[in-house]
Amino acid sequence: MKIAIMQPYFLPYIGYFQLINAVEKFVIYDDVNFIKKGWINRNNILLGGKSFLFTLSLLEVSQNKLINEIYVSPEHSKLLKTIETTYRKAPYFSTIIPIIEDVFNYEDRNLARYVGNSLIKIANYLELDTEFIYSSEIKEKDNLLKAQDKILNICTTLSCTQYINAIGGMELYSKERFADCNIKLSFLKTLPIEYKQFNNTFVPWLSMLDVLMFNSVEEINNILKQYELV
Repeated sequence: MKIAIMQPYFLPYIGYFQLINAVEKFVIYDDVNFIKKGWINRNNILLGGKSFLFTLSLLEVSQNKLINEIYVSPEHSKLLKTIETTYRKAPYFSTIIPIIEDVFNYEDRNLARYVGNSLIKIANYLELDTEFIYSSEIKEKDNLLKAQDKILNICTTLSCTQYINAIGGMELYSKERFADCNIKLSFLKTLPIEYKQFNNTFVPWLSMLDVLMFNSVEEINNILKQYELV
């Protein structure tokens, strides 16, 4: 079984969804410490033809708390209004904005569940059949382990045969160490992707929101295949 383990990112870039699509089980890594100024509650959208960093407001943020111990602020109208104004003339706006409104209005404000719900909703829209699980729900794992050892422990607990990680993990994980546990370790490298936005020069590596606004489900599913495993 192929699995991926990633911290929950809110409306992440296309590579994150390529990872979801590449595996049978996607573990939302919610019982590790929150990282400030990371990608858990931030990403980039298109604004005025340029990349614009947005931030999902959180309550009582601390790097001493686990991701699933932090909550999302109930006030999100300004960010949602920015998204609506920015993408109103995008070809799939009328289809996507109700999904995004549902995402923002999700009742469970726990950060892990809130972001997890957004990932699941978008995956359902794209008709992906990946199973989602929260790492905090894996009771058999050893919570005293850290870093690579903890990932390996989750993989073995879930009877994983191949672990696929984002390309940035190449410096963190050893293929030999995984092979010792009879697990193939691969890294997903997103290939160059370009699609028509408005009339601007294409701005790459934006939030999945941008991809959704400018592409059909069929087009996105083709984009999801534009990667290589290394």
